[in-house]
Amino acid sequence: MNFELFAPEAQANVLPCDGVVEDFGLILTAEQSTQYLNYFLKHLAWQQDEVILHGQYYKTERQVAWYGDENYQYHYSGTFKQAHVWNPALFRLKQHIEKLVGYRFNSCLANLYTDGTQAVGWHSDDEPALVSQVSQEMLIASLSFGATRKFSFKHKSKAEKVDLLLYSGQLIVMRGKTQQHWKHALMKSKKIIEPRINLTFRHFF
Repeated sequence: MNFELFAPEAQANVLPCDGVVEDFGLILTAEQSTQYLNYFLKHLAWQQDEVILHGQYYKTERQVAWYGDENYQYHYSGTFKQAHVWNPALFRLKQHIEKLVGYRFNSCLANLYTDGTQAVGWHSDDEPALVSQVSQEMLIASLSFGATRKFSFKHKSKAEKVDLLLYSGQLIVMRGKTQQHWKHALMKSKKIIEPRINLTFRHFF
């Protein structure tokens, strides 16, 4: 999969306060996005996710696949995840996104939602291991493929809410204090019957 990727400029912060979410728009053409979607559906090591929330064990409907540097083990949502060595296409996207955002990633959590009935409730990705001890910044880059889905942010203490429609090939970046002050969720919709893949590139310290 040898694609010429392009680098649009990030738009202004979509959050009104207490955090930064940059929308880079579409970083892939429609054809590229479709090819990546079909490739990742077949070639990533999908399995149901296991998480511990409020002391309770859950197995999610959505499927996930972890990839990272040197087969690292990551602590996430109360459990340890053994990452697979980088898939070549995934690694190439990682390198391109690193150039766009000026930040290095050592892992990627890929999420597969088979249709609109599968979603993720309100949460923050606030694991301490994601925070740089030097800059105190936490940065997550999120790239979408497949079905257009509604992605929402809700402030933890203020009456602020932001809704985004994420399209196939669209990149958003959550940085700064976003996880500290905001929760986010992928909304359900029974009208959506197509799959969606979301790649979330992260750096664990």
